[in-house]
Amino acid sequence: MNRPLNRRSALAATVLLGLAATAPLAHAQSAWPTKAVRIIVPYGPGGAVDVVTRKMAQKLTEQTGQSFFVENKPGATGTIGASLAAKADPDGYTLVANDTTYSLLPHIFKKLPFDPSTDLVPVSAFVFAPMGLAVNAQSRFKTLNDLLADAKRESNKVSYGTGGPGTTPHFATEALGIASGVNFMHIPFKGAGEATTAILSHTIDFQIASTTGLMGNVKGGKLRLLAVSGDKRLAALPDVPTFTETGVKWPGVVNWTGLWAPKGLPADVLARLQKEIATAMASADMKTFAEGMGAEPRQVGAEAFGRMLKDSTDAWGKVAANTAFEKQ
Repeated sequence: MNRPLNRRSALAATVLLGLAATAPLAHAQSAWPTKAVRIIVPYGPGGAVDVVTRKMAQKLTEQTGQSFFVENKPGATGTIGASLAAKADPDGYTLVANDTTYSLLPHIFKKLPFDPSTDLVPVSAFVFAPMGLAVNAQSRFKTLNDLLADAKRESNKVSYGTGGPGTTPHFATEALGIASGVNFMHIPFKGAGEATTAILSHTIDFQIASTTGLMGNVKGGKLRLLAVSGDKRLAALPDVPTFTETGVKWPGVVNWTGLWAPKGLPADVLARLQKEIATAMASADMKTFAEGMGAEPRQVGAEAFGRMLKDSTDAWGKVAANTAFEKQ
């Protein structure tokens, strides 16, 4: 004969049934990633975002046992790739990388195919790198003052390349021109890597870009840095002065790389991503990679990243107001 359950037994049975019901869901959530994760880089290969993201993808692959792969989708100042990510399923299997340029978007476009403040959620920022002004190693410009003097003699004579109008290097170079009282000729490319190739072929005179994208050619003797941003010289290149040390009243900007995900990303996946990125940045080889590129190997979580984006967007607004750039 079956006996009725007492209150304690009934409570225990209820708890067990609840655990059994939620176990599959909990397992499914904690199992991420169970398949390959695509990271869209909205610029061409070879630029700072591409270089740093590929290194991070390699570390995440090693740590999780699932493939994290980079897919380059360049164009429209990174908005083509970002828009693709914004429209993807928010399941953690599509991410998009970008740098400080993301905080420039509201100042570049009259209308965007997505809302950068809501359609993509910040995951984490990492590898904080100064920006350097690079010329061909055989360039006639031996110092930044040489370059600025030539630019002052003839407006729009000295040319520079970027990954496109409205990118961080574009606004940074225009800010340098404003601080120095000169006008440069802007030559836009599809990515920072193409701009670097143009310097190597003597097609353009110089480029301002993140040191993470320049350092390989600098160490290889193909490029020469005339100045770097920030308040101190790079340990890897102690002979290169800061912009301020050259007499320019412009400290430059520090560029960071970050990852975003489509709106609606599950909280547990966001937490896991931040944890894995933090683990990667704490690894010895990632520290060596970042420091070798003249960058600071640190990581900022989603909440702090969101605040940083707002501050950066506000700061770039002031630069945009003082340039001749017209929204597209």
